[in-house]
Formats: sequence, structure tokens, C-alpha cells
Amino acid sequence: MNPLLYVAGILEVVGGGMLIIGLFTRPVAFVLSGMSAVAYFMAHFPQGLFPIANGGEPAVLYCFVFLYLAAAGGGAWSVDAGRARG
Repeated sequence: MNPLLYVAGILEVVGGGMLIIGLFTRPVAFVLSGMSAVAYFMAHFPQGLFPIANGGEPAVLYCFVFLYLAAAGGGAWSVDAGRARG
């Protein structure tokens, strides 16, 4: 099995948990956005140019959702917001 799959799985599980509670939202979302972009270009892009043709819609969607979270932050109910208030 490819070791990159283990790294991706760890990033997804740990990063996803941190995003759910809102801990270090911006840096974690930025890293996960990069991971999704790498996944798209390694797995889907060689099969075709457009995501609709190569099955890469979820990877592109997650890439841009994570990029939005990296720009917007965790929100008012996140642990990051609680740490900033305290």
C-alpha cells in the first residue's frame, strides 16, 4: 500500500477533528486544502483536464471549501474564538 495514503488518512482524521471543534482552523484548513489539491493532481488530473470528465469533483470541492475555511476562520463558536476571548 502507498505510504501517501497513510499520510492522507492521518491528515484527514486529525485535521477533520480539529476543524469540527474549531481548533487551529486556519492553518489546518490550509494544509487540508493543499492535500486535496495534491490528491486531485496525482489521482484525477492524469485522466483528463476537467474534473467532470475525470471524476475529481469531490477533490476540487474539498480543496475550495478548505481554502474558504482558511480565509474565513472558525467562526464565533470555535475553540479559536474562545481562546481569543479568554
